[in-house]
Amino acid sequence: MIEQDLIGWTIGFDLDGTLVETHEDLIGTLNRMLAIQGLPPCPVEGARDLIGGGARALLVHGFERAGAPVEDAQDPALFDAFIADYVDHIADHSRPFDGVVETLERLAARGATLVVVTNKRSDLSELLLGKIDLTRHFAAIVGPDRVSARKPSGAHLVEAVQKVGGDLARAIMVGDAAPDIGTARDAGAPVIGVTFGYTPTPMEELEPDVIIDAFEDVEEAIDMLVVDHYVLKAMAG
Repeated sequence: MIEQDLIGWTIGFDLDGTLVETHEDLIGTLNRMLAIQGLPPCPVEGARDLIGGGARALLVHGFERAGAPVEDAQDPALFDAFIADYVDHIADHSRPFDGVVETLERLAARGATLVVVTNKRSDLSELLLGKIDLTRHFAAIVGPDRVSARKPSGAHLVEAVQKVGGDLARAIMVGDAAPDIGTARDAGAPVIGVTFGYTPTPMEELEPDVIIDAFEDVEEAIDMLVVDHYVLKAMAG
């Protein structure tokens, strides 16, 4: 496929499960919180589907799996303890997925503006990305605290694109779960779904515009959507 000029295009990336494999550190913190409560741990490899809804949802799911009262998981002191522990361990094991750095560098070299669109709190996102040397690739890191409504609201993507001076008509979302697909659909933007993340729902059922199985395929998927954009624009004109 011929590479298109990507100047003027904004690519929004989800963080957990799309750019970075974070589940081991998140579940590690969850298990330390469960241990404090005298509850059994969640197996790390069997708990990937718990990720994606934020720390409060992760605690609730963890308590549910342990058969403990959900109300106990909603204790503000426990949430604060979770965040403090996670800050201390945020990059113990978390790493970019294979191909992330190289792909981001190629997209930037072709003129694309890259932005993180995540439901992870902005300060935590910045801390994580800084520790694993990914911050330099992005024009902005936009968590739910920096927009009027979080994913799956389209406002999250719309406002993230605006923050980097982009045009929503030339924006693409990349993500691993229903909130990412939902925010793109709500904003009227095309979306690429990755299958290696944390969605409890098979990506095929979420019906993104393109499905990929490895981050190395992001660039080709973007090229397909860009070509489609210009073909539709030519037909309309």
